[in-house]
Amino acid sequence: MAKERLQKVMARAGVASRRKSEEIIANGRVKVNGKVVTELGTKVNPQKDTIVVDGKEIEKERLVYLLLNKPQGFITTVNDPRNRATVMELITDVKQTVHPVGRLDRDTKGLLLLTNDGDLTYALTHPSHEVAKTYMATVEGTPNPNTIEALERGIKLKDGWTAPAEAKVVADLGDRAIVSLTIHEGRKHQVKRMWKSVGHPVQELKRTNFGPLDLEGVPEGRYRHLNKDEVRELKEIEKEVADNESK
Repeated sequence: MAKERLQKVMARAGVASRRKSEEIIANGRVKVNGKVVTELGTKVNPQKDTIVVDGKEIEKERLVYLLLNKPQGFITTVNDPRNRATVMELITDVKQTVHPVGRLDRDTKGLLLLTNDGDLTYALTHPSHEVAKTYMATVEGTPNPNTIEALERGIKLKDGWTAPAEAKVVADLGDRAIVSLTIHEGRKHQVKRMWKSVGHPVQELKRTNFGPLDLEGVPEGRYRHLNKDEVRELKEIEKEVADNESK
């Protein structure tokens, strides 16, 4: 996880306001991993570092894993300089500071994972690990078998060939179709670009699966905490990435 300023972590833990926490630090009343710190620029990992204020240890921040069913119209970011609605506005009653894992376009709906687990975020977004992501889309026209086969083999986009994928027509609606595409990459606007490149522009897009996770039981605009089994499966992916990097 990226480190944060000590006074911010203290304020979030309820020690005092951020301004008051700065005074407490400057007065030498705080220890980080056994050492007194007085520098206001000190950064800490709230999940791993031991922070003691006036002899009392602050409880380490609990790791949180949230599955959000994102509606259209929300930006996948923590803060937006243009003051547009962000996915963070949908997260309530969560004390910890979480961040999105990857991104969904503003007009794309569906499954978005949010967490404060920086190591897991790194693993799930690392190019060396191909996490499967499935998208349901409404596209113009109906793709024929040759088109589906081309998508599955890989097609050439402006930024290179796509990796093998899984594609199928779910429903033929005449002038449009509902299709499914499972990819293992994370290029910008990739799903939209793939369907457009084969002559079937996307009208509506929704991510339904991310690795072992799906949207079952989560209404649009709502979220839930992952259960222990789901977290364990994701942490296994994290371990695989770490093992590969250590080779």
